[in-house]
Amino acid sequence: MRLAAAMAGQLSSVLLGADHSVMGAVLAVLSGTHLLIEDVPGVGKTLLAKALAASVGGSFARVQGHPDLLPSDITGVSIYNPEGRSWELVKGPVFANVVLVDELNRTPPRTQAALLEAMAEHQVTIDGSAHRLPAPNIVVATQNPLSELGTFPLVESQLDRFGISTTIGYPQIEIEVDLATDHGGERQLATVEAKMDVREWAEAQEAVKSVRVAGGVARYAVTICRETRSQVGVMLGASPRAVITLVRVAQANAVMAGRDYVVPDDVKSVAQAVLKHRIMTEGITGRDVVRNALVAASAPRP
Repeated sequence: MRLAAAMAGQLSSVLLGADHSVMGAVLAVLSGTHLLIEDVPGVGKTLLAKALAASVGGSFARVQGHPDLLPSDITGVSIYNPEGRSWELVKGPVFANVVLVDELNRTPPRTQAALLEAMAEHQVTIDGSAHRLPAPNIVVATQNPLSELGTFPLVESQLDRFGISTTIGYPQIEIEVDLATDHGGERQLATVEAKMDVREWAEAQEAVKSVRVAGGVARYAVTICRETRSQVGVMLGASPRAVITLVRVAQANAVMAGRDYVVPDDVKSVAQAVLKHRIMTEGITGRDVVRNALVAASAPRP
């Protein structure tokens, strides 16, 4: 897809040497899933989120997570207008097409719960009334998984709403030298332009949904997810929602590869990004669980 490829190239010029994270961001946009960026401070989490927002059309809003953040700070609030003798809705940042929540795990549980309704139902409830969010809509959240001071860990149901999680990691020395000499990074971010408008974005998502998925490939995705539920040390495996998301992101991956059908390698290549953050474990990592599942599941033959 030409527009998606152009967006990926633009993101790569901002976040140097992190092609896997850039691809995860583009797949989230195409598949209509929410994106979680987890990594240590200073590696470009917010930079990627801002570049992604600038690359797609539509409105953008940023929320800085902190312990005093209220649900109404995200969803909005009803204010009484004495002149009109009526209540008027002042919409919060969640009504943007792209919502960046920086340091999500620093927001209290009540506020996280308000965001969960928006992510799951594409609506928010304010003073007992439901309000639909604009479409398309994507939440891009960041968090530092190593920090515990002043944080509120995301619960399993919240993590399960994120279709894709990615990490960035430290750059190679040559790339870090480029960053130190003003190549890429914030300077390049200023040049980022929208590669699609809201209509084109919605059409791209519809095109992804139409990509063919053979029964054997769908069964392969289901088998991978089921394999994550029975391993030693797994307290919570991939959910049926994870299966649906795995197939949808695999469809987006096929589009990026120039195909109108999904192959097993599409499923395999996105499995870690889609599944690892959803799996609750003890004595083993989610990444290892997904790796074991991929080994145990037999890919269908052509």
